Amino acid sequence: MTAVTLADELRQAAVDAPERVFVRTVEQDVTYADMLDRVQQRAGRLRELGVGAGTPTVLVMDNGVEQVVTWFALSALRALHAPLNPALPPAHLTHALGVVGAQVVIADDAHLSRVAAVVRASDSGAVPQVVSGSDLAAALGSPVQPVQPGQPGHDEAVMALVGEVDELETATLLFTSGTTGPSKACALSHRYLVRAGQLHAREMGITASDVLYCPFPLFHIDAATLTVSAALAQRATAALGVRFSASGFWEEIRRTRATVFNFMGATLTMLWKQDPTDRDRDHAVRLAWGVPMPEWQGAFERRFGFPLRQVYGLTDGGVPVYDPLDDRHRPGTAGRVLPEYDLVVDTARRRSGDPDDVGEILIRGREPGLVMNGYFGDPDATAETVVDGWLHTGDLGSLDADGYLRFGGRLSDSIRRRGENISAHEVEELVTGHPEVVEAAALGVPSELTEEDVKVCVVLRPGSGLTPQALHAHLQQQAPRYLVPRYLEFVEVLPRTPTEKVEKFRLRAQGVTDRTWDAEAGERRARPPG
Repeated sequence: MTAVTLADELRQAAVDAPERVFVRTVEQDVTYADMLDRVQQRAGRLRELGVGAGTPTVLVMDNGVEQVVTWFALSALRALHAPLNPALPPAHLTHALGVVGAQVVIADDAHLSRVAAVVRASDSGAVPQVVSGSDLAAALGSPVQPVQPGQPGHDEAVMALVGEVDELETATLLFTSGTTGPSKACALSHRYLVRAGQLHAREMGITASDVLYCPFPLFHIDAATLTVSAALAQRATAALGVRFSASGFWEEIRRTRATVFNFMGATLTMLWKQDPTDRDRDHAVRLAWGVPMPEWQGAFERRFGFPLRQVYGLTDGGVPVYDPLDDRHRPGTAGRVLPEYDLVVDTARRRSGDPDDVGEILIRGREPGLVMNGYFGDPDATAETVVDGWLHTGDLGSLDADGYLRFGGRLSDSIRRRGENISAHEVEELVTGHPEVVEAAALGVPSELTEEDVKVCVVLRPGSGLTPQALHAHLQQQAPRYLVPRYLEFVEVLPRTPTEKVEKFRLRAQGVTDRTWDAEAGERRARPPG
């Protein structure tokens, strides 16, 4: 049977491997057969509550089995599934409900009270439901209704609905990270969700014996399509963490018996900069993948005993580039373009000062459904991003003669200093090259003269005694003058989206503060008013 939806794929998997574990957390294992039973029951109860084909349904839930059950139940019902970040403040939650046009909001116990209050105060018309915990639901009163697992032997006709769906119909809305402003909702088809998992499993060599661990949220493609869908494609196991914790990471890897995990942002750096222990190789991991790839990749691989591989992708366009697992692997690149995609570099769109072979990365699928259907409810943004069938990623890169892609940062992430465009990505690579630096975010701040000066917010290793003066002196020895930042500010953490992308718009809004060290003044000082 050819899978049309994720629910369709699950139904077949429960036949192929009923007793194999599909979803694992540190608390429980759920087999494919058990997951199918739970999904059928959940779908039946949701249908009784009015959820059906096309019903815009928002999920506000923590990572775990219950969210996967609800997601697949919505797939079976052909409802529109829109998982949101549970940490969204009220204004942002209200905005997201409006974008989705939510008619139903499903919240777990941990978030129900807050979500119900937001919905009651908004004009969205959404009716919050609770996944479990009828006592809590009753205490909150109307319009909150319990969504219990249902009764054993629930009508399997619910699952038969999946065969009637158009595979290119929008199934899920995943919101972009919103690093530069309000998030947009990427409309992803049933085919996108199924094929993204299949392609990822193929390129990562996933087999039924693998356990794919992801500590990132299910409202992001890393956990949703590249972990859950990829595991489903090969009847493997998806192990879901609640959130990334450097101190608890390896223990969770051991408890879930993970064989593959993914990293993003500064997570790999945090693991690398922990002190070595005699348990560094006490795990079953055979492969880790993610972005960005550090310059100390080889040293990490030797220390922990498994290879690292890079990919290139985005929610809007899927993952068209993979670093090969075999001897075609080429360090320093994101890998090669999959045969299912076309990828070109538009050198007419680049920052001044970039090499001639650098340009904006454009992608399109060679088969339907590999990229998003568009930004839900935002035709203008869709028209700006998808032109003549090509998705303009806003990312910069270059392709070598063998078709390997080198990532070059964001087209918009440049700093204009004294007539030159400076790559923030290049500055960040320079700063994080210092052994005491865990991560860095480079940005432009207004200059007293004209244009901008370079500021870098820096997170140091715990207990580091590095000073701004010493770091600045180091940078002067390592790079041309134009790349050396004027301003340095040591911070405990960088503001991030739940998908580990730095929210630079927040850092730009802060500008130069009384905690900022100024190389031209030689001391920490705030910029004078005016």
